[in-house]
Formats: sequence, C-alpha cells, structure tokens
Amino acid sequence: MNPKIAALHDRLRDLHGRTRETPLFNPVFQLGLEFSRDLESGDSSLADIDALVSALECEGLLARAQKLDRMLAPMAAAENLASFESDEDEFEAFAARWSNPMLHVVFTAHPTFLLTPAQAASVAEGATEGRVDGDHVCSAPYERTQITLDSEHDAAMAAMSRAQGARDRIVRGLFETAQSKWPGAWKQFAPVPVRLATWVGYDMDGRTDIGWNTSIRYRLAEKSERLASYAAMLAEDAPDVAARLAAAAEHTGEMAANFAKDLSDPALLGHAANSLTADHPDKLTGLAPIIDELAKLAADADDATATTLLTAAAAMRADGLGMGWIHFRVNSSQLQNAIRRRVDPESRLDLSSQAALSAIRTALREAVPLKANFAALAIESSTAIRQFLAMQQILKHIDADAPIRMLIAECEQPQTVLAALYFAKLFGIDDKVDVSPLFETETALEHGGRFLDALLAEEDYRDYARVRGRVAIQTGFSDAGRFVGQIPASLAIERLQGRLADAMKANGLTDVAALIFNTHGESMGRGAHPASMKDRMEWPLSPWARRRFVRAGIRLEPEVSFQGGDGYLWFGTPELALATLTRIAENAPGVTDPDAPTDQFYRRTDLSLDFYRAIRRVQNMHLVSATYSRAITAFGLGLLNDTGSRRSRRQSDLSADRKMSLRQIRAIPHNAILQQLGYPVNVIAGFGTAAENNVEEIANLLATSARGQQLLRLVRAADALASIKTVAAYGELFNSAYWASRPYRGTEKHLTDACLTLAAYLTKDDRVGVFRRLASRLRVDAMHLHKLLDAIPGGKEEWGLPLPDREHKRRSIGVLQALRLALLQHMFLKAVQVPVFSRSNDVSREDVLEMVFTLRIDDALSQLRRAFPTSFPGIDDFDVDEASDYPDGGDSGYLAIRRDFIDPIEQAYALVLRIGTAIANEFGAHG
Repeated sequence: MNPKIAALHDRLRDLHGRTRETPLFNPVFQLGLEFSRDLESGDSSLADIDALVSALECEGLLARAQKLDRMLAPMAAAENLASFESDEDEFEAFAARWSNPMLHVVFTAHPTFLLTPAQAASVAEGATEGRVDGDHVCSAPYERTQITLDSEHDAAMAAMSRAQGARDRIVRGLFETAQSKWPGAWKQFAPVPVRLATWVGYDMDGRTDIGWNTSIRYRLAEKSERLASYAAMLAEDAPDVAARLAAAAEHTGEMAANFAKDLSDPALLGHAANSLTADHPDKLTGLAPIIDELAKLAADADDATATTLLTAAAAMRADGLGMGWIHFRVNSSQLQNAIRRRVDPESRLDLSSQAALSAIRTALREAVPLKANFAALAIESSTAIRQFLAMQQILKHIDADAPIRMLIAECEQPQTVLAALYFAKLFGIDDKVDVSPLFETETALEHGGRFLDALLAEEDYRDYARVRGRVAIQTGFSDAGRFVGQIPASLAIERLQGRLADAMKANGLTDVAALIFNTHGESMGRGAHPASMKDRMEWPLSPWARRRFVRAGIRLEPEVSFQGGDGYLWFGTPELALATLTRIAENAPGVTDPDAPTDQFYRRTDLSLDFYRAIRRVQNMHLVSATYSRAITAFGLGLLNDTGSRRSRRQSDLSADRKMSLRQIRAIPHNAILQQLGYPVNVIAGFGTAAENNVEEIANLLATSARGQQLLRLVRAADALASIKTVAAYGELFNSAYWASRPYRGTEKHLTDACLTLAAYLTKDDRVGVFRRLASRLRVDAMHLHKLLDAIPGGKEEWGLPLPDREHKRRSIGVLQALRLALLQHMFLKAVQVPVFSRSNDVSREDVLEMVFTLRIDDALSQLRRAFPTSFPGIDDFDVDEASDYPDGGDSGYLAIRRDFIDPIEQAYALVLRIGTAIANEFGAHG
C-alpha cells in the first residue's frame, strides 16, 4: 500500500477510537478538517491531493478487477469449456437441453459508463490475466470523453461480439461432444445455448433524442457487421457462401450510410428508402436458405469442416440478420395517447375503464393490416406508432425472421397491452412482435397479479400468445428498488412471477413459454447480488419462482440485462465473456429441482410476510420523508459524473433545486448518490427495524432459510461499505456554527472573514438539520440491524471478504470521503472570497454561492468567468489619435481572481468527481 495512504488509514483508525469517548465525534469529518487546514494553510496543495486521489483511484480500479476475478473464476478456457461436457446418455435429452437458450442476455445502455474506455479495458485485462493486485490495472489515463449514443452503441456491439465468440466456442464444444458420443446423429443437433439481444438505440422510454432513422441505421449497421462476421467464419470451409454473405454485408453497409444522412431532406429520404426497398442481388432478408445450405454441405463434409459449418449455422439461428435480437421500448402513456386517437378521438373514455377495454378489444378484432412506407414513418408524430412503423420496415426490409420485443414501461392496465397488440396487428407484424409489460412501479407490483389474471383471461391475448409461443413480461429492479426498497422489491417481484405461473395455468397457457425479462443492473441497489454468481442469478428469479413454472409444466425463457459500461465489463475480453457464460450455465436460471423441499421462508409466511411488510414500511417512510428527499438532493446531482448519453438535466431554477423531488431523479443517479453519501439506504434500511419486536424468531428463520441467508448476504455486503458518520459529515458542511468556530482562538486567522461570511450565509440553511435527522434515523435502524445479526449464528460473517480486506476497503472509502469534504470546503471558501463587484454587475453573488453549495459548478464557473473576464478589447486595438491615460490597470486583478479563486474551484471539483468514481468502484458499480 502507498505509505501515505497507509498513514491515513492509521489516522482514521485512531480517530474512530475517539468515538468511544465522545459518541457524537465524527472521525470522517475530523479527517476532512485536517486535510482542509493543511490545504488552506499552504502546507499541502491541490496537487498533493491529486496524488492521494490517484493512489486511491488505483485501489478502486483494483477492487473492480478483483470483483470480476472473484465472481468469474476460473478464467482458463479449457476449464470453462469442460463445464459443458455432457452427462446425458441419450442424444434426444442432450439435444433438448441445448435447443432452447438457458438465458437471453440483453445489452442495454443505461447510463453506467463510469469508467473511461481505457480504464474499463485495463480492469478487464487485469481480471482476465489474474493480475488484480498490481498497478498495471491503473496504468490507463483518467481522460473522460463525451459519451454519445453512438459510443454506447459501439460499446454494446463490441461486448456482443465477444459474447458471440464465447458462445461459438461453447457450441463448437457441444458439437464435438455430440460427435464423439452420437456419431450417427450429431449433425442433426441444432444448439442455441444463449440468445443475445440489445435495446441500445431502440429504447424511447424517457428519450426524445433517438429518431426513427437512428434505429433503422443501427439495425442496418448491426446487420452489416454480423453478415461480415458470418462470412469470416465460413471463408475457408464454404467460400461461395462466404462471398455471398460478404457481398450482402457490403450492400447493407451502403444502406446504413444512406440512413445516416439528414433525412429531413425529402430527396435524401426518398433515395435511402428506395435503395433499401428495391430488389437487389445482394439483398438478404432471411437466413433460412443459407442455414439449409450449410446443413447440406455439412452432411457431406468431414467432421472438422462440418463442425465449423454447423457452428456458423447455430450462430445464424440464434442471432438472425443482426448482432442479436432487438427490443423497442415505449412508455405506457405514449401507447395510451396513440390508442385514444383510434378508439376515443373525443376523449370521453377513461382508458382504465371496462368501456375502454371493450372498445380496444373491438378495435383489435376488427383491425385490418395497413401497408406503410418510410415516408409514412417520417411524417408520423406519435412516438408509439412511429415505433410500430419502424418495426414493420425492419421486418419487411432488413430481417424478416428475428422477432422484435416491444417493452412497455409503467404498464399497469391490460388495456395498454391490447393497445400494443392492436397496432402490431394494424401494421401486420403481430406474428413477429412480443409485447411485454414492465412491472416496476409500486402500483404495478402491488396490483400486478390482478393485472396478469385480467390480461391472460382475454381471449384475444391468449390467441396471440399461442401464435408467438410465449407470454412475455418484464420485471424491473431499478425504480422498484428506489420506491419500495431493494429487498421488498425483489420479494414482490418474486411473488409476481409466481402469480404469472398461476395465471398461465389457470388460463390454459401451459403449452407456451414464460419469457421473464429481469432488468436489473450491476449495483446492489439495482438488483445485482454481489456475493457470488449463484446469488446473482437467483436474486432476480429465485428457485421458488422457478419451481412454480416447472411444477405447472411451463417452460421458462429467462432473460436478464447487462447494463451499460458496468454490465459490459462481464464481456470485456473473450476470456471474461466465456467465463461469464460458463458461470451462467452452472447456475442456469431456467433450471430447478421441482422436488426440492420448501424453504422455511415460504413455509413460515406468518413471519416472512410480516418481515417483508415491515421493511417496506421503513423504506416507504424514507421515500415520503422530506428529510430523506432533501438530503439526497442536497447537492443536486453534482456529486456524479456524466455516465451516459441520456444525461440527468440539472435544474436551472435555484429554488427548484432546493425543492427537488426524488421523482425528478432517475433510479441510477438516486442509487449513485446513496453510494456517494456513504449509505445504501434502499438496501439496508428497515431490515433491522422489521425484526425489532420478534428478533429471535426472525433470526432463526433467516438462519435456517436459503432465501433468508441470501437476504443476509446482500445486507451484510451493503453494511460492510456503509458509514452513517459519513452521512452526518456532509451535513456539517452547512453548519453555521462550525464555520463561525473554525477560526476561533485565532487558529486560522487568514480564513476569518471567509468563515464568518459562510457562517452568516448558512444561518438560514436547513441542510445541517436534515442530515442530522437522517443520520439519527439510520443509526436507530442500524442498531436494530446489529442486534438482529448478533442473534443469528454467523450473522456477522463476511460475504467472501476476509475481515482485514473489509476494513481496508472501509478505511479507503473513509479517506476518500474526508478528502472530498476538504475539497468541498475549499470550494466554499474560495467562492465567498470572490470579490462582490465585477465588470458584469448583474451577477448575484448569492446565486453563485447557491450554485456552488448545490455543486452546479459548471454554471457557477460560467457566471464567474463572465463576471471576471480576462480577455476583452484593449485600447491599443483601436487606431485613435487622441491620447488617453485610462484604463490605468484597474482590471489587471481579474487575472489574479481567476488564478486565486475561479481556477482552484474548477480544479477542486474535478478531483471531487474523480473521488466519486473511486467510491463507486469500491461499491462495485455506478448506481
């Protein structure tokens, strides 16, 4: 360890010891004060802090690499491929096992691109090579670049390409196994062990920056890339087929280039549309003939050649004419607006009513498919209809075989699903589109069972499901974890999944599959269990839920998302991709033992349901609490880096910042702010309080239940990183008494005026009280938690981290937090020392201060630079004969103001954001 960091660890440990003498003593804030005094006295500099941050950044990157290594080991390809060796005696059983995907893997573009591309590559390479303890993981420079939709799409495609490569290696191994065990039948084998999909560029929920032509361009680009990779696979063993595929790839690339142009020009749109829709010898819209041709070639080929040909055919069968399947997503309100135009143009119906349901049902049955073209797509104003038109054109002119998912966010009524079916039928694509409602909001989880009962009771929906061969739903852990807490959300989603099995059985739909898309992220607050890959796979789709489907005779099609930069790390190298798919296969989410004894957590519902409800009450208390909301939004979103192309917009109205609602913050930044403030409330809160009046029975239930132990592992993992003292420390930044007392006894005379100005300004600020109240509530709850853990045998054992490693991680996070507290104080002090008057005297000093206090630093710096320009017209720029003694140098101080106040604020804030990255890395993910 860096000697300076080691010394700071020791100092923080000593300061923690003082809490025995003075319970209210805050070691994190005290260390921050010590950093601040050194910085303000000149004994240290921002450059010195930069060096400390760099060392701690390295620890954070190593923590990410170590987590990958711990979760995915072993990495050796031979060892991982051996996991797919068959123990079946019959070919039919072997073929059946691998003919349906064990998992659908969906690459989504949630804003979690925390690491720079170079950092992500270093972390992935370190984990791949097993070198997770050296500085080489930290060699990548910290140079953040703007994240765009195109860069997100490029990253998704690169991750998918590595996943395809890993799957090809698995498929080849399966073929070799079949060849050795069943030499007369193996060429009939058609494996699809994993299916890949993406919604990057197709997800319109909450976005207005993705045009229809963006989605068409991406789909064409994906098709071109995939055709080229198919051609490369077959170049040696089927050169004629490879040549046709390569020509099709080139033709498709030209089409993609056409759709990248400005299609607001009717002439360019016409050219792009006509080029794509015209017949062309190199145009491919389906792969069935190619797959059949490869099978015929394989029948007459030697075993090695046949394996290559059949592996390529398996890839085509899995992915179609793209890098994988695609998911469009719209919001339910967009669909409701669209259907109202069709069934209720005078807006007389309540769309949640039975009358509206009847009207939509009638419209669905009477719908006559309509033809459409790209011109119709270009002029359509409705977002929802535009998505259906885009899907129609993709299925007609790009890939006629691969189905498309239509995800509906915030879907709480069967009417919305039937509306989607209506538009799918209206545009003739209902046989190729899987409509999937998302259950994520508190209302959706509360009433989701009744929703499913009502939807599956609809005859038209059942007919549709049988045509598609599946009932598709999506369960989300992001907003669910934010609004009801992660543990209650997971338990509610589990019950909802069980209700789906019941509803399918009750409505005679056991002959179709249940496709359950669990959209969780990589952080604990978004549904990713950090203890092991087994827990990670079982958390969103538990063995209890799986058994409900198996016992009902319903085939499961499990699906899970790998979100953004954090999720793509699992596929960061070919070796990581293979290890990830292997660990998934070892914990296949569609497999369970139907005869397993019932877990006590589900048998003792008198305890577990009360426990669930009590946790949820505590979480809800925080959600509706003005204290919690104010604390979470105390710094706006200023503690967070931009981590995606869909940025969280900052409020332009300062008063709006002070009243910012939790519902104005999306799930990822909400979780990320909790990480930065030091306490993952939506994971831990309520777990201890829920057992307050029944500690022994709850402790026994958790200790004897596999599900209960899994809950404990999650809570312990979060608690191991949590610090209530840190939460309280942030409030003290706004403590007027602290600032008034800091120069007391003449210790920092040079700061007296600045401290008194801050003290006077903050007398009216509410944040110190807010943080103190929140910290008190969390402390009471935490005391109950530790009492519960004390009552559980082994309840305080660590989740895979030895105690010294846990303490090291906690100390490193504490030092990072203290450094950031010092930097924030530096920014506050610099801001109040900026002169009141300036060339642009319309700038309000109070406005600038409030911007700094809420970390709207870019806005504050913009105002200050406008107020104190260092470049403006000089008198020598003009050819004027008359002499002038003015200006007499009165403006020369502006350069000094920039140097002494404005630039240090900018430099300090850059370090604040780097610290945010390091803390998120210690937590294992962003948000």
